[in-house]
Amino acid sequence: MSKRLSSHLQHNITEDVYCETHLEPSQLFCDNDQVTLCHKCFQSQEHKYHMVFGIQEAAENYRKLFQEILSTLKMKLDVAKVILTEEQEKMLVIQEEEQKFKTMIESEYRMQFRLLSEENELNFLGLHGYKCDLNVREASQNQLKRFATELEEKSQETLQRLHYLGRENMNKLKASEVKVSEQLCSLQSIIAELENKCSESAVALLQNARHYLERSESLLLQCLKPACLTDLSSCQVRGMSQMLKSLQRHISLDPEAAHPCLVLSENLRSVRFGNIQQGVPCHPGRLDFSATVMGLESFTSGRHYWEVDVEKAAKWQLGVSEESACRKGSMPEASKVLLTGSMMGTDYTFWVFPPLKKICLRKQMPKVGVFLDYEYGQISFYNVTEQSLVYNFSSLTFQGALRPIFSLCIPNGDMNSDSLTISLPHVPSNVIVSS
Repeated sequence: MSKRLSSHLQHNITEDVYCETHLEPSQLFCDNDQVTLCHKCFQSQEHKYHMVFGIQEAAENYRKLFQEILSTLKMKLDVAKVILTEEQEKMLVIQEEEQKFKTMIESEYRMQFRLLSEENELNFLGLHGYKCDLNVREASQNQLKRFATELEEKSQETLQRLHYLGRENMNKLKASEVKVSEQLCSLQSIIAELENKCSESAVALLQNARHYLERSESLLLQCLKPACLTDLSSCQVRGMSQMLKSLQRHISLDPEAAHPCLVLSENLRSVRFGNIQQGVPCHPGRLDFSATVMGLESFTSGRHYWEVDVEKAAKWQLGVSEESACRKGSMPEASKVLLTGSMMGTDYTFWVFPPLKKICLRKQMPKVGVFLDYEYGQISFYNVTEQSLVYNFSSLTFQGALRPIFSLCIPNGDMNSDSLTISLPHVPSNVIVSS
């Protein structure tokens, strides 16, 4: 590389800088060696192929470079502050989140035990009537205890995994907080140093310029990102009570409470989008705020279960709503409990409400089960295919009658192929159904 001199050499040098070797004014700067030079130094073989600038030009080049880096470092500093705040906020809520999932898991196993107890009692009465056979009764109770022990073991195993993931997430957040805090301090330090450097004179700015440049670039290369946490909803409760099948109801869709763009099948078990809005008469119960239809059945007590095929829907919602809220054009959010599934390309996302929360599921569920226990204030959603709990709500307070709700959600683009189908109940012949 050849030597480079510019018109900046003709400018007056306001600083008195002299070459210690030749005792002459140093008007040049060698970028390779990061030293000032006099004319005699410049003519030596040592700097023959180095990049040499006038001091003022070299200082100006570094000043501009530092200012550009400062701008990027400040943006990175803002990002670091946001990440640190978010990590600290997550640490505050993570224990509350763990407690919510703990409550959900415990309520699911309590519900399974209630159903198991009832199933055991019904089977005993069905086989032996009301005869007082103490040996048979004792055998039945022993069997129930074994089942209860198995449920308790499963419950504890799931709760232990939840606790492990919660502790692991907390440790990740603490480690992330330390790391981001250290980066924050480093960024603040180098920003202050570069700002001070940019305000210095040409000769002072050039001192250790490359060192500051390398430090800045090192910080810029460091990746700032939040801790990768494990979603606690991955602690799924495996297995569904067989008693749910005996509680499965025949649910029909209500033509008078369907959005005008929906078409219902003749048997009132399937719903799909129509090409145009249906020419249907106005009805006080008709829903016109979204692609939603209500079930004909309403529930004010008891336990009820139904299954819905959602495989042919790109976006759907299932759940229950208070019957009193099902008025034309109005359904308050507070009156609903929903599970939502949405497909974007090949990716699926799932949400529950209320409150709105994303849950950890990585693939579509072909069939969803919905369980309502009115007296215990519980609503549960199940992945029927994998026989696992998706999410449940417990200790709810219901106001009056509840009705099933089904929605295809009005999407953007083609919607002709979307449909939902309610499954017919299948009750095993050897199970007695309670009224």
